[in-house]
Amino acid sequence: MIDFADIAPYLPGIFLAYAALLMGLISPGPALLGLMGVSLERGRRAGHCFAIGIGAGSLCIGILTLTGLSALLASWADAMTVIRIAGGIYLLWMAFKAFRSAFRPVQPASDAIARDDKAISPVGYFGRGLGLHLTNPKAILTWIAIISIGFADGTPIWVGWVIVIGCGTISTLVHFAYATAFSTAPAISLYRRAARWINGLLGVFFAAVGIRLLAGR
Repeated sequence: MIDFADIAPYLPGIFLAYAALLMGLISPGPALLGLMGVSLERGRRAGHCFAIGIGAGSLCIGILTLTGLSALLASWADAMTVIRIAGGIYLLWMAFKAFRSAFRPVQPASDAIARDDKAISPVGYFGRGLGLHLTNPKAILTWIAIISIGFADGTPIWVGWVIVIGCGTISTLVHFAYATAFSTAPAISLYRRAARWINGLLGVFFAAVGIRLLAGR
């Protein structure tokens, strides 16, 4: 039987780790803006698949961090360089896609979604969300900070798994909620009126962050 007295000392660190994750999810970043673009332009189903991919990526990074990623980054400086370059290239690709959407004629929402569903499967959108998050250095550094907050030397391993599984679940649910909100009728109506500007801003953001990562800043 689990004794609450044995668990209580670790609860503040666990909840603080969850709070740190929530702050990161509220702050705009590549994952949130990418999810917004997919949900607005391609619909709720695509957004949900993209969101689940982001959540899966978050869980993967959390597991890797818990099992030694932070130690790898600390001992091998080139590891972050490789991650940074991969992330920069991926973000530039996302910028290209956003700019292409900004400069093409805006089609009726139903037509755009139907055409996109033939080209990209739900698994494809899942892969996009997963790839975006796995190559996002900010997400990796955030996870290192989260694990450090609630999992110190001498802390039982179960605490680390509670943090990882809990944060992975929170990330998935929050992004799933974002996808639902971004694909509502009012949001779609707004997007139809401002699609070029939204995609243009997404392209600028992705390009700026991608170039920044490749420049090593």
